[in-house]
Amino acid sequence: MAKVTFIGLGVMGSPMAGHLARHGHEVTVFNRTQSRAELWATQNKGQFAPTIAAACKDAEFVFTCVGNDNDLFQITLGDEGILANMKAGGILIDNSTCSADAARKLSQAASTLGISFLDAPVSGGQAGAENGALTVMVGGTAEAFKRAEPVIASYARAVVHMGPAGSGQLTKMVNQICIAGLVQALAEGLAFAERAGLDGERVIDAISKGAAQSWQMENRGKTMLASTFDFGFAVDLMRKDLGICFDEAQHNGSQLPVTRLVDQFYAEVQNRGGNRLDTSSLMMIARTEEKKQ
Repeated sequence: MAKVTFIGLGVMGSPMAGHLARHGHEVTVFNRTQSRAELWATQNKGQFAPTIAAACKDAEFVFTCVGNDNDLFQITLGDEGILANMKAGGILIDNSTCSADAARKLSQAASTLGISFLDAPVSGGQAGAENGALTVMVGGTAEAFKRAEPVIASYARAVVHMGPAGSGQLTKMVNQICIAGLVQALAEGLAFAERAGLDGERVIDAISKGAAQSWQMENRGKTMLASTFDFGFAVDLMRKDLGICFDEAQHNGSQLPVTRLVDQFYAEVQNRGGNRLDTSSLMMIARTEEKKQ
């Protein structure tokens, strides 16, 4: 069992750290709001540290799960950051969804200190984190991945090495691009079914056994019909992720026309005050569009 530090106890990080503890690892946590770290330590029989430096001391593996590039740089760099306080030979594993460029920069900074870095964004949402069933897409060296994979597996159902630093984040971008199109298509289809006078739930029961089947349909279709949009992955976060996709697309020449259109629909959800609604809230826009026609 490993000595592990986990930094960032949000709706994803807290249960992920919990699974690490339940798998027998010695876990110390840090969170900007210390009361949350104290509560986690009590509930999971772990330890909390008052500073990042104290949390990272002697850790074999340090996990991070924060909001964006700036948050990640803030906790990793500088004299009080993670890299300056990890021991050589340790592995920093970032579960945030950030840019590939940030991952490459941190990998380089870590290597100069004898530390390995893995960008390891996750997919599966809050439910996946709570159930220990996330998919983890990992960028970094094969050697570091081999050492870290059994530990990452504590909160995952699949852990896949995608290539060098940045590859995990690039794969997560593909994931978000695919999800955006799927949710929009599902919203349009269900809104069409309602306007056609069909029983939406029976439609889902019928077509989910055929070629239209998807995770989104199985897990969000009926809740979209019921206008229930409280599943944890907020529109604000999706737009942040799609912004990362668009930035990367400028570098590699991708056009992403459907994704850009869906991003506009998410912007409309935000305009209606739905910033914290789940991404399946595209159903609201699809219903409105159907009524206009």
